[in-house]
Amino acid sequence: MTLEVLHVPDCPNLAPMLERLAEVTDRPVTTREIRSDDDAVKVGMAGSPTLLIDGIDPFAEAASAECGLACRLYRDEAGRIVPVPSTEQLRAALAARRLADS
Repeated sequence: MTLEVLHVPDCPNLAPMLERLAEVTDRPVTTREIRSDDDAVKVGMAGSPTLLIDGIDPFAEAASAECGLACRLYRDEAGRIVPVPSTEQLRAALAARRLADS
């Protein structure tokens, strides 16, 4: 399983995303800085930060997954807008990917 976080330069939510990932997994996480809208579209970055698990965005919402250099917002379990997924949401995304691989 590969974990990659796509982000824009100086993204204030990169550190919280990496900290939460470190809480839920010991797998290595790579980061990739995206500097243009064209590159964001090529790699499927739906705002910064975007987590890819094996190249797939587990938090993508098909109807609203526009790619670009904007900040990305998530919804927590209570439906509140937050800058990064909760540890529970990240655990669930990792578990779902493990199940898909088995």
